[in-house]
Amino acid sequence: MMMSFALVALGGAIGASARFALGLALVRDGFPVAIIAANVIGSFLMGLFVVWSFQKGMTHLNPLVMTGVLGGFTTFSAFSLEAYTLFERGQAGAAAAYVGISVVVSLLALAAGVAFARGVWA
Repeated sequence: MMMSFALVALGGAIGASARFALGLALVRDGFPVAIIAANVIGSFLMGLFVVWSFQKGMTHLNPLVMTGVLGGFTTFSAFSLEAYTLFERGQAGAAAAYVGISVVVSLLALAAGVAFARGVWA
């Protein structure tokens, strides 16, 4: 168990550093191009890795790569995998609910956090 935590931490450091580098590499003009790029690249890599690791019997690398590297690079890849897995299992309604609830409730939670923080620190 402790080794899994260490692998996730190592992978997270690699993924977060890669995301930071991507943000520095992409020109910003007010539109979050780097975030979109990280989300799309991370989701694509998650799709590749999840199939490869299961087909090659390399699932022991999942904590390092999926949770660590890709989770540190973009949590959107994990979100995409969960939504796709629900859809692939024939649970299209659950997938749509998961996507809708995740996006809407997360945006509302962020707005609530901003409002609360402004009320406390402004």
